[in-house]
Amino acid sequence: MNEVAAGLHCPQCGTKIAAADRFCEECGRDLSVFRAVLPDITVDSAGDRGAADLGTVQLITDRGLVHAHNEDAVAAAVLGDPAGPTTVIAVSDGVSTSDDPQAASGAAVRGGVDACLASLAAGRAVGDAVLTGLEAAFEAVRGVSTHDGHSPSCTYVSAVVRPCETGEFEITVTNVGDSRAYWLRLEGSGEGTPSHRLTVDDSFAQLLVAGGVDEQTAMRDPRAHALMRWLGADSDHQPADTAVHTVRVWGPGALLLCSDGLWNYLPDPDGLAAVATTPDPGQAVRDLVEYALRSGGSDNITAALVPLPGGGVP
Repeated sequence: MNEVAAGLHCPQCGTKIAAADRFCEECGRDLSVFRAVLPDITVDSAGDRGAADLGTVQLITDRGLVHAHNEDAVAAAVLGDPAGPTTVIAVSDGVSTSDDPQAASGAAVRGGVDACLASLAAGRAVGDAVLTGLEAAFEAVRGVSTHDGHSPSCTYVSAVVRPCETGEFEITVTNVGDSRAYWLRLEGSGEGTPSHRLTVDDSFAQLLVAGGVDEQTAMRDPRAHALMRWLGADSDHQPADTAVHTVRVWGPGALLLCSDGLWNYLPDPDGLAAVATTPDPGQAVRDLVEYALRSGGSDNITAALVPLPGGGVP
């Protein structure tokens, strides 16, 4: 839990605050919502890696070892609700064959998270808020300037995490493209909801799997990563056609959102859990990036990790 949620000090100026405070009396910071968007090259002078700790969610993005630029983006916001924080996250991977893919991914995560937050604040159902965020992400990417008739494009995966009265957690997800969401059970605990993937890719490999080809064989096809759906002005997909899924999980464990720069090296949920559920969440997301780098680092690597404690009823 972050310091503001615990009612200790303002994270901006250090002034003592109370749990019920919505604004810091000293510097005026809004204490009810924390936001972060990465990459932010001011975090690292070389722009190779950016990270952010929002208390309930850890964010990290890395350029990798091959790409000249980081075309991924990640954004998150935490609403400090007295009943328990609500976390909103979005991860996007720019399509390298399009113009300005990093502009597309950045616009998508900013627009998606902000619209989802506004929808939640207006009292809309979580599923509706997630879909509103997706619609805003579509429009934000379509609004990015085009060059010579070509438009930037990207993938998108988003989630909202809320605590339940039973001690479980409700996770609502949606995705377009092949950025993924996973639920990861704490490795070795023997408790909690088993690790599993929460999203289905919009890719040629997934079409093969749906046709009966086993996943490992499908991923070896040279067309495996070809996208069937994406965000961009050249996409004829409609946001309203996108599925939104809600699941309840009980911990201990973690929600992981990531780009294919990570899961391409470690797609198995149990394998990811073995790396990502260490006691220190900040170290866990760094471990995920380091795993991908050791495995080749051929793509940008982005992860958002939401650690969730135990206490739910199976």
